[in-house]
Amino acid sequence: MNKIYSKLELDIILQRLEEKCLSPLGAELARSLQPARDLEVARRRLQATSEAEQVLRRYPDIPLSNIHDIRVEVARAAVGGLLEGQELLRVAATLAGGRRLRQFLLGLEGNWPVLREMATRIGDFRHLEKAIGQAIGADGEVVDQATPRLLALRQQVRKTQERIKERLDGYLRSAEMQKYLQDNLYTIRNDRYVLPIKQEYRHQVPGLIHDQSASGATLFIEPMALVELNNELRRLQAAEAREIEAILRHLSNLIGREQETLEITLAALGELDFTLAKGRLSQEMAAVEPRLNNEGRWHIYRGRHPLLKGRVVPVSLTLGEDFDTLVITGPNTGGKTVTLKTVGLFTLMAQCGLHLPAAAGTEVDPTAAVYADIGDEQSIEQSLSTFSAHMAQIVAILKEVTPGSLVLLDELGAGTDPTEGAALAMAILDYLTGAGARTVATTHYSELKAYAYATPRVENAAVEFDSRTLQPTYNLIIGTPGESNAFVIASRLGLSPTIIDRARSLLGEENQRVSRLIAGLAEDKRVSAREREEAEILRREAEAARAELVRAKEAWQQQAAREMEKVREEARGLLRRARAEIREIMARLEKAMAEESLRGQQQAVTRARRQLKELEDAVDAGLAQYRPAAPNRPPENLQAGDRVYLLAWGQAGEVLSPPNDQGEVLVQVGALKVTVPLKELRLLEDVARAGSKNGPKKEDTKPGWLVKAAGNDDIRPEIDLRGLTVEEACHRVDAYLDDAVLAGLNQVSLIHGKGTGALRAALQDYLRQHPLVKGFRLGGAGEGGSGVTVVDIGR
Repeated sequence: MNKIYSKLELDIILQRLEEKCLSPLGAELARSLQPARDLEVARRRLQATSEAEQVLRRYPDIPLSNIHDIRVEVARAAVGGLLEGQELLRVAATLAGGRRLRQFLLGLEGNWPVLREMATRIGDFRHLEKAIGQAIGADGEVVDQATPRLLALRQQVRKTQERIKERLDGYLRSAEMQKYLQDNLYTIRNDRYVLPIKQEYRHQVPGLIHDQSASGATLFIEPMALVELNNELRRLQAAEAREIEAILRHLSNLIGREQETLEITLAALGELDFTLAKGRLSQEMAAVEPRLNNEGRWHIYRGRHPLLKGRVVPVSLTLGEDFDTLVITGPNTGGKTVTLKTVGLFTLMAQCGLHLPAAAGTEVDPTAAVYADIGDEQSIEQSLSTFSAHMAQIVAILKEVTPGSLVLLDELGAGTDPTEGAALAMAILDYLTGAGARTVATTHYSELKAYAYATPRVENAAVEFDSRTLQPTYNLIIGTPGESNAFVIASRLGLSPTIIDRARSLLGEENQRVSRLIAGLAEDKRVSAREREEAEILRREAEAARAELVRAKEAWQQQAAREMEKVREEARGLLRRARAEIREIMARLEKAMAEESLRGQQQAVTRARRQLKELEDAVDAGLAQYRPAAPNRPPENLQAGDRVYLLAWGQAGEVLSPPNDQGEVLVQVGALKVTVPLKELRLLEDVARAGSKNGPKKEDTKPGWLVKAAGNDDIRPEIDLRGLTVEEACHRVDAYLDDAVLAGLNQVSLIHGKGTGALRAALQDYLRQHPLVKGFRLGGAGEGGSGVTVVDIGR
């Protein structure tokens, strides 16, 4: 890896990324990851990381497991090589793991274009999984049922082995053989069953000698009676081995034929594992996706070096906007070098497509070439001093630097005469600024503080030091140089005031003025920082109060919605009961009219009308408590977008167009667009303002179905249900059929449209159970066809 990458510790970050991978395929990509200075490449890499982090946050148990690097096995199979059982199991496990991951990612809700594209490159090899699963057992051995021939051969092998063992058991039970046997057992030598015979009885047991013990006292003899059986066993075992080889070769050939698609799949699996590892690393570091630019601009907000442990003081800095060169001064161990490394490492991480451990809004330029001179590079072998080693690196950087490059210089000019070192440092910074580079340099030279004040596009910064505790605070303050703390520290440690005063006098008046100026600036900066912190606290408190009000409002709205739903349900219950009574009254009326004389019929009609009037009054009184209050007059100057209340519908809607010449308004109610007379509309805000105490007038609260029943001429012979849900459509049909009965209609049409047919089927199921429906059919020619159901009403 590039030496600068190691100096900035990118190699350690990539090692942590590798540890987050769950497969060797992903780990290999992590090891080979290189920063890319192309803006679009960096953006694509970061988008993939962001998608992975978001998916992992929503679905932490992504099925990514049992992914093996089977590229060697696939390549060997492609050239006719034979894969063993365990290798085939690794192939099958990888293919199954890839298939599960593909199904999971493609089934996710939401927009994940990068992860979906990777998932689509994973092939489906269920035929290979099935073939391997049927032939290879969990231990990697070929199972008996792999082929009928293998099953038959193995059955014959077992039977032959049983016959051999029976013969051997007979020898072991024989009293005569007992004196010949060294041990009362049989064993196997050279894949043949033998008996352990004492050396002195070798001629008493005729057979073939296959081995002898180390001492020579025991001979392992295959009795002549077993030779033929052992030969048969060896022949069967050889046939079994050939069949196993044929099975393995068949499976290997299946895999070899899929080489190209398998390699594409393995590449996609490795890329997915690598991408998800980037998401896990982002979560571990509490990192964010940075903004990118190619204009040489850095904005780091509350950046934390990812390798620091414990309580880390975040760093905030800008570069490349108001200034191109930042000179950082301050005490040793105050965090200057960490700041340098953070800027450089963040740039390299963005080039790698990694999130940065910083606050939202952090921005870097990934197109910048990064150069760094950090650390002590002195070499005894090459006779280089610290100064020479640093200067050699700086010379190399100056030869390569281009506009927009990021240059990081630690302890610029150190290791030589302070006066010459400071002058050389200023000249180097002048060159880099003039070349258009973005430079961050640390130094102890006071001369560079004044240089940064006086030079355009150069700015001071300091790591803060607490003179009371004699400890650095690690806070970076832009615009203020570091204070000179030598005298303060010496005084706190007990150095004589006389010596300190003498040292001050030796500084010279000019140096003392600079020191006082710096101290004053630092104090002003601290005051400003405290005031900003207090303002930030007040802002957070205001935001918290606002958030609490929003939560309270949402809770109130939810409670109001629950109460309104309860009221609506009670109102629906009242309507259902009223409709049931109407049907009962109509049934009694029809029965009376069928049985009575003309005078009796007239009396029955009079009774029915009286009962309907009483029921209408009761329903009016009942519904009045559920319907919202409404003003008496329709709205004036109604415009598109106004929210209105539909009196006849009892629902709210939105105006789509102003009233036409006939005084009709097009209103959107849920998914339905309806034309409503202006007189039936009220502004929703006027309804809310009217309140429930005033109560609407009777004509405003009367339910739509009773209003229509009072004037039968208003009932149309069809109703349009398109755009409604099944529940809404059935509710509307129930009320409409009641109106149609009261209006004396014998046949009506339900317009539901063709579409998928779901609404038509649901309505017809509902009509089969309805007591007022005598029959129904689909519309004929000129009636709307299958988009209309014609209903015959039973009277």
